[in-house]
Amino acid sequence: MSTILDIAIRLRSLWATLLALLLGAVLIGLAGHDPLTAYAVLFREGFADYWGFANTLVKTSPIVLAALAVCLPYRAGLYNIGGEGQIYIGGLCATLTGLALSDCSPWLGIPLVLASAVIGGAAWAALAGALKAYRGVNEVIVTLLLNFIAIHIVSYAVSGPLLAEGAPYPFSEQLPANLHLPMLLPQTDAHLGALFGLVLAACLHVHFTRTSHGLALDVIGRNPQAARYAGIAVERQIVVAMALGGGLAGLAGGLEIVGLKYRLFHLFSAGYGFDGIVVAFMAGAQPLLVPIAGLLIAALKAGSGSMQRAIGLDGSIVEAILGLVVMTVAAGLAWKPSPASLLAFLRSKPAAAEPITLDTRKATP
Repeated sequence: MSTILDIAIRLRSLWATLLALLLGAVLIGLAGHDPLTAYAVLFREGFADYWGFANTLVKTSPIVLAALAVCLPYRAGLYNIGGEGQIYIGGLCATLTGLALSDCSPWLGIPLVLASAVIGGAAWAALAGALKAYRGVNEVIVTLLLNFIAIHIVSYAVSGPLLAEGAPYPFSEQLPANLHLPMLLPQTDAHLGALFGLVLAACLHVHFTRTSHGLALDVIGRNPQAARYAGIAVERQIVVAMALGGGLAGLAGGLEIVGLKYRLFHLFSAGYGFDGIVVAFMAGAQPLLVPIAGLLIAALKAGSGSMQRAIGLDGSIVEAILGLVVMTVAAGLAWKPSPASLLAFLRSKPAAAEPITLDTRKATP
């Protein structure tokens, strides 16, 4: 019984997600539509349809990488809320490198473009890490504010120095065809970058469980003072953890450029950095669970348009469901019972009510 309860507690993010979908069904019903039909259309488009599944994969790649960018610093007790800004800086660095390497071989050019995206995202996140490590500045505030700075930097770049000639909208020149990623599914937008998240999730799991650096991050996250006593350079590792997380988010931005858009746009990220935060906590910051949670969120986003066209349901309902996922998952993570305490609660019986006795004696005058 205790083992079953322990598994149930570990899966509380799953129960929270199912609860969010149930509450979403209530919203769909209140909107005058059949929840079962709506969800059938939503998930059929996201998983069963060839073109819809390709769209899901396109959205899964940046979401999973952004989620891993949260998981890695979280192991060291840090909250990286700046994935969106790191995606923008990664996309900017990838574009600058790609335009400069227009005549380069794809076997060399694409790795260099993606490496520049990783370095850009890592450097951007390392700013927050350094402020946290050496000045004690809250990394949540810094990474959140750096998001807006990065977005405005990219907006300035594509509106001025990188603006394509005759462009009707702020965007850069297109990267040459030799720097485009190969397609994963023919005749769709699903590119090879969809596999990066899966591979890196497995690598991050191995890093956390099989390397001394992963163990050091875990010790820092649990007790920084004990880490210092053990000889770990806590401040340096904080900067490294934030930089590695930022590099993963920067890679997501680079893959968006070389795999999907082929040029840098104003507001080119569809909020993937913020979706990554949701996915990371849905997965309990466990890298192997991140692709599963990311695939679910991506399917919700990919299928919302089809649901709107098929039954006339407003796509904003999907955004409301995602908001419910955030609320329920956050509540589930805040509730941390132990199997023993939960078992004791389930076995407890309400106390028997004491019998009421009536004094029939008359009061003496």
